[in-house]
Amino acid sequence: MYRIGIVGDGYTAADLLRILAGHDGVKVTRILSTENVGRKISDVYPHLTGYCDVVCQTSEIDNLAGECDTVFLALPHGLSVPMAARLVKMGIKCVDLGADFRLADTQIYKKYYGLTHADPELLKTAVYGIPELYREQIKQTALVANPGCFPTSAILPLAPLLAAGAIETGDIIIDSKSGVSGAGRTPSPTTHFCAVNENINAYGVGTHRHAPEIAQELSRAAGSQVDITFTPHLVPMNRGILSTIYAKLRPGVKAAGLRSILEEKYGQETFVKILPEGIMPHTKWVYGSNMVHINVVADDESKRVILLSALDNLTKGASGQAVQNMNLMLGFKEDTSLRNPAIFP
Repeated sequence: MYRIGIVGDGYTAADLLRILAGHDGVKVTRILSTENVGRKISDVYPHLTGYCDVVCQTSEIDNLAGECDTVFLALPHGLSVPMAARLVKMGIKCVDLGADFRLADTQIYKKYYGLTHADPELLKTAVYGIPELYREQIKQTALVANPGCFPTSAILPLAPLLAAGAIETGDIIIDSKSGVSGAGRTPSPTTHFCAVNENINAYGVGTHRHAPEIAQELSRAAGSQVDITFTPHLVPMNRGILSTIYAKLRPGVKAAGLRSILEEKYGQETFVKILPEGIMPHTKWVYGSNMVHINVVADDESKRVILLSALDNLTKGASGQAVQNMNLMLGFKEDTSLRNPAIFP
């Protein structure tokens, strides 16, 4: 039985606890907080009553030492680095759900997050946590950089096509729409009910922090620099992401071959499904699950490629993928505690 710690008490922490409640190989022993110290986590999130009643402790690393084998860091950017550095030195494995270890280039990190990375050497040891792409590396590492939700929705459909040289590397357009939980638990003027209800708006246009993360991983897949335009939108729903992606066929590549590439890559994957022709992904079909649904439409005459993907931003986009990574790091079956269908209706 592995002992699990969670640093943070936001929505991703709550979803981690929901998923881990069904995991027979682990037990959550520590939850660290700033706002809810001394409260049972089930008082903060009553849906966890009877599943996890751990009392939140202060966010001090001494509360984890000797009490945890693996720790999930669910913290704002900039806060994970010092904690991860000390935990890894203690022999405690870490899955960071924040942004501190996602970008390999510290200058890009500084540009988009306004911080100088505090531990570039530790950064070099982190593995980017999309299991479908980096499974073997994840098994061997002590530190996983859990991907952002938008990047997961874009990288999974695009990476196999770029790796196969099937689509152009320039002028890829990623149009993504996310539910409000992606903004986190702390309310703001833009996420109040009156601001979100019956409204849809783009945000972070041309400046969103997930753009360089997407470009980094797609460039790795392609083996050369990939040029993207990424625009996220906020839509009035609790959770879910739908990404619509536009690209161009490379000369000599037939539209029909794209589906074969995706099916060959993901045909044996548990959590990525290529839908039948003509069936487009719905966010409701993956709600609360660790699934990603993908489809592709392409045309030989126009050379236009349209990819669509749907996932739950809190599950496969965050906590579900984090548990998937934890399973690989600890030697469990990758799908342990994650083989649940979506909630419908």
